[in-house]
Amino acid sequence: MATTQTKNVGQTARGGGESGSYASGISPVIRTLVNVIAELAPTNIPILLVGESGTGKQIFARRIHQMSARREEPFVKISCASINAESLGAELGLNGTGNGNGDALHAARGTVFFDEISELDAACQRSLLCSLPDGDSATRPGTLSMRVISATSRNLDEEMHAGRFRSELYYRINGVCLRVPPLRERKEDIPELVEFFLTKHAAQLGRSRPLVTAPTFQTFMEHSWPGNIRELENVVKKVVALGDEHFALSERVEVAAIPAPADIQSHSLKAASRAASREAERELILKALARTRWNRKRAAQELQISYKSLLYKLKQIGLDDSGAA
Repeated sequence: MATTQTKNVGQTARGGGESGSYASGISPVIRTLVNVIAELAPTNIPILLVGESGTGKQIFARRIHQMSARREEPFVKISCASINAESLGAELGLNGTGNGNGDALHAARGTVFFDEISELDAACQRSLLCSLPDGDSATRPGTLSMRVISATSRNLDEEMHAGRFRSELYYRINGVCLRVPPLRERKEDIPELVEFFLTKHAAQLGRSRPLVTAPTFQTFMEHSWPGNIRELENVVKKVVALGDEHFALSERVEVAAIPAPADIQSHSLKAASRAASREAERELILKALARTRWNRKRAAQELQISYKSLLYKLKQIGLDDSGAA
């Protein structure tokens, strides 16, 4: 059985990464991870990436592949949550008896990425185990020749001890275990990530790259980001799509008091249009509140927005709602 090594990336770091991507940053925890990946990428050792959902485990798997000697070969992703034994056998080039048939995936020398490997059922785990090299039999017929990287958001030690994950498979995929940190542990990287996503989604959506103000960046820094980088990217994409950081944040993030764009001196047509839109919005809110006798929940229903959004808008436009029901 292969020897298992575990690296829990955490406290100190030197070095950096690619500017403006998931797999880079200035935080100590991410710089340490990048350095460890640089050491492991040229090897063939199986890597297990563990971390919460949305932390970018697939991005780090691709980085490992791109830094390896296999970079010109395929990077194949297998989504373990949506695969059964038959389709996994077909993907891995196995027949029903668990013996390799020597098809393309076995012959390839790229990287195979098993996303959320803890989701494999017992039959799938058996099929995969039959296909993986055991350290001494890399030339065994039917052995997968691709570099193996796996990812999970669960604790595989607990899954193994509970009998839901095969111990032989666990040790076969866990040559080195790397922990991908949640965004709340790498908040120093948020400004760089925001800039990257602003540029990315402005290009994808064909929009002008919006300005994100300092108070909004402060809000980003103070938010806990339970959805991690995926949540941050979705919020930034919404900012780009709407062209209004205040509205984009009102539904997704507990916002601090951010000055409305009307407070910013500007003579541009775009600013004038936004100011007119805010004034029209203020009038609609006032009329809805008047009709409902300041019953905010009913007013929110009439305006077809959430109650939380209405409270934010009342604060934003300076309306005193203390007498509301």
